[in-house]
Amino acid sequence: MECHVFTNPQQGSTHKDLVATAKTAEDCGLAGFFRSDHYRAVGDIAGLLPGSSDAWVTLGALAGETRHIRLGTLVTAATFRYPGPLAITVAQVDQMSDGRVDFGFGAAWYEPEHRAYGIPYPDVGERFDRFEEQLAVITGLWETPEGETFSYQGKFYELIDSPALPKPVQSPRPPIIIGGRGPQKTPRLAAQYADEFNFDFPALEVIPPQTARLNAACEKIDRDPSTLRRSALLLLVCGRDDAEITRRCDAGANPSYLSYMLEHGLVGSPGQVVDRIGKFAEAGLTRIYLQTPQQYDVDHWEFFADQVLPQLT
Repeated sequence: MECHVFTNPQQGSTHKDLVATAKTAEDCGLAGFFRSDHYRAVGDIAGLLPGSSDAWVTLGALAGETRHIRLGTLVTAATFRYPGPLAITVAQVDQMSDGRVDFGFGAAWYEPEHRAYGIPYPDVGERFDRFEEQLAVITGLWETPEGETFSYQGKFYELIDSPALPKPVQSPRPPIIIGGRGPQKTPRLAAQYADEFNFDFPALEVIPPQTARLNAACEKIDRDPSTLRRSALLLLVCGRDDAEITRRCDAGANPSYLSYMLEHGLVGSPGQVVDRIGKFAEAGLTRIYLQTPQQYDVDHWEFFADQVLPQLT
C-alpha cells in the first residue's frame, strides 16, 4: 500500500507548517504530500488564522524543498481557475518538481468560499458540465504535440490556435485523480480521463458498488478497469498506548473533522492500523492519503513511518 500525507491548510497552518510536514514525509519514506484546495476554512471557523493559502503556490514552493515525494491536490476546484491557465500552472509545477505532480481535480462543493471571494458558483449540473469541458481542455493542451496548436469549442470554453505550452515533464501528462460518490457521471468521467479514482473517507461497504460502476464505465469504452488505480482519503490516529491514541483523537487542532471520519478511519495501535489497512487493500485500494486530527504533529508521522509503514511492503 502506497501512503501519502494529506493536509487541510485552510483549517489553520503556516507555510512553515507545510514545508516541515512535507520534509518529514519525505524523510520518513512516505510517498507523497497532498493538500486540499480551499480559499476559506470549512465550517463555522471563518476567522481561523492565518487564513487559506493557494494550493498551487504551495506545491510550486515545495517542488524546490523536496526531492522525491509526489506532490498534488485533493482536489483542485474547477470553479477557481480557467482551464487554459490551470493547465499552464500544473505543467509548470510538474517541471519545477521534475515530474512529481499528481493532479487531483473536481467540480467544487463548498459554496461559502465562493461567496467570500467573489467566485461564481453555478448549480451542480453546470459545475459538472464545466468540469467535463475543463478536463477535455486541460488534457487536450497537455497531449497536443509540440509544434502543433490546440483548438476547442464547447458550451463554456473556446480556445483558438493555442500553442499548448508549456508541457509537463510527465508524458503524455501528469496523473489525473477524480473522486466522488455520484453513480453515473463521476464513474464515466473517471473512466474517460482519470488515472486514479479516490474514495473520500469511505466506509468499507461503499467501495464495492462504486467499484462495480467504475469497472462498467471502463468496459463501456473498452478500457481495462485495472488501469484505473483506486485510492482513499482516510483519517489516521495511531499511538503507543490508549492514552496517546485518545490524545491524538482530540479535534482541538482541527475542529472540522467529523466523527464518521474517525469511525471509518485508521485508529488504534500499529497492529490495528495495519489490519485496517489490509481491509482496504482487500477492497482493491493500492494508495491511501492520511490525514491526522492534529495535522502537523511530526511525531505522529514519524511513529507511523517507523511502526506501520515497514509492515505494508
